[in-house]
Amino acid sequence: MKYEQLAKDIIKGVGGKNNVASLVHCATRLRFKLNDHKRADAEFLKQHPDIIMVVESGGQFQVVVGNNVADIFKAINQVAGFSDESTSSDNSENDNKKANLLNAFIDIVSGIFTPVLGAMAAAGILKGLLALLVALKIMSTTEGSYKILYAAGDALFYFLPIVLGYTAGKKFGTNPFITMVIGGALIHPTILQALSGAQQPGAVSLDFFGIPITLINYSNSVIPIIFAAWICSILERQFNKIFHSSFRNLVTPFFCLAITVPLTFLLIGPVATWVSQLLADGYLTIYTLNPIIAGAFIGALWQVLVIFGLHWGFIPLMLNNLATHHKDTMMPLLIPAVFGQVGASLGVMLRTKDMKMKTLAGSAVTAGMFGITEPAVYGVTLPNKRPFIFGCIGGAIGGAIIGSFNTAVYSFGLVSIFSFAQIIPDTGINNTVWGAIIGTLTSVIFAAVATYFFGVKNNKAQENSVETTVSVLPEKTPSSTSSHKNMTIFSPMSGSVMPLTSVNDPTFASELMGKGVAILPNVGQVISPVDGTIESLFRTKHAIGIVSNEGTEILIHVGIDTVKLDGKFFYTHVDSGSTVKKGDLLLTFDMDEIRQAGFDLTTPIIITNSDDYIAVIESQQTNINAQEPLITLLS
Repeated sequence: MKYEQLAKDIIKGVGGKNNVASLVHCATRLRFKLNDHKRADAEFLKQHPDIIMVVESGGQFQVVVGNNVADIFKAINQVAGFSDESTSSDNSENDNKKANLLNAFIDIVSGIFTPVLGAMAAAGILKGLLALLVALKIMSTTEGSYKILYAAGDALFYFLPIVLGYTAGKKFGTNPFITMVIGGALIHPTILQALSGAQQPGAVSLDFFGIPITLINYSNSVIPIIFAAWICSILERQFNKIFHSSFRNLVTPFFCLAITVPLTFLLIGPVATWVSQLLADGYLTIYTLNPIIAGAFIGALWQVLVIFGLHWGFIPLMLNNLATHHKDTMMPLLIPAVFGQVGASLGVMLRTKDMKMKTLAGSAVTAGMFGITEPAVYGVTLPNKRPFIFGCIGGAIGGAIIGSFNTAVYSFGLVSIFSFAQIIPDTGINNTVWGAIIGTLTSVIFAAVATYFFGVKNNKAQENSVETTVSVLPEKTPSSTSSHKNMTIFSPMSGSVMPLTSVNDPTFASELMGKGVAILPNVGQVISPVDGTIESLFRTKHAIGIVSNEGTEILIHVGIDTVKLDGKFFYTHVDSGSTVKKGDLLLTFDMDEIRQAGFDLTTPIIITNSDDYIAVIESQQTNINAQEPLITLLS
């Protein structure tokens, strides 16, 4: 498997497979629910080159891995022996009791909606594109092709009670097929026919053993089936305690259906529908008080909510707005919030001279246009602080503009470039559509321009001075330049010197972790290259991080993929937090044994905070001895 080693590292970082109560994933994140958060090692995961960020929020331990999340999710399931959809543990109920109400709510909502979010986004985009084709008079609503594609786009939302019945059943720990049946009963043709007949003059109302039933159209509904699934999970646990295991699997589902379905039509459904209407009307009241302020507020804060995973709490509200009012005015306000970060990343890409950051920002722009903002936020804007702030301000400005036009969406989906098709009403393109376009463009332009001029640390004069200074430096004595303060990093080992870009590992060779150099050692010793402190000492002993007294961060990684040795043949002589002097012995390793095990001993020496320096200049020597000058930092 391509991601087998990464999967093993993630499982280790979350405290082992026995510490995982449940696991789901969204567009870019693995969302773990852990039995004991103290057993997880967030710092270990944050240092992993293939992990973007670790976020602990909403009762979840979230590992942000990017667009390959689905493949990594499958790899984790295979390595740990989990099921294909999610893991579960008897400890999950206890965890829910310990969590506060907000965390429990976010955890439940994300657990129910995450598995189906991709399908929802695809269906919403399809409905939006159909609306665009009709508005442009390319397709007619009477055509067979339109009706077939509309059925494909609308089916998920029409049968949403069945789909959410399954995911809610999984989340509440009950039989998901029973809760699917409950959802199916809510939209069964018999019920819909009774609803249609009840609207005719002289129709007889429906009752259940004499108790009158309030008939409601539950198609597209969200809240009733979630409450019904929760009640069903409670009943199932109680019945399983009462009935013997020999016939429990037959009798428990029978009583769950026989009780929950009538109870849903008589009580749960009407009450949940009333709550749904109350929420929708409440949001609409707040929104209509001042759409401009509402737009600015949501546009500014949305990405902050995303960082902490709190945005999940708004998903049911948006779906509920669509179900009750057939449109939603909240989702359009998120478009400038997303594209504000895209604009900020674009500003960084255009301004920075750091090729690593330029490449990362470029890919973040592309991903952000399709609604995936984690690469932009965690990789580009948030680490640089100002671009993230400018992106949020751009989101506020754009949100205010869109709010002033009262723009709405008419189908659900991830906020992306396709959202513009979803805001087209049945009557065709109007001012609400143009308002969304203007607001989003304003957000992008503001964030990009502000970031370009004020968001990137290095100004033009500094960039020119870097190029001039580096070009006149003698090959082997860069310290001769007196206009800048230089710092020398001495070699931690003896061996052959090679460029970092030639290392047989794409993570090191691409300089994603920082600039530096590599050495193929001829002596199995690593000594300290500076006076400083041991910042990190990997459990597998193959890598060590040092921070010099001047603040330089140095990573020495002995060998390629030697983490797989799990510490064999490595021997440490210092501890994490130890103070060291240049030349102190840090670790030793058995070169012959490591080679016989099939591993490459090429050792990258990386300045992980390279961006803090004007230039990182490596030695031009082909062979070097320990304690000889290896890297010169120009600041």
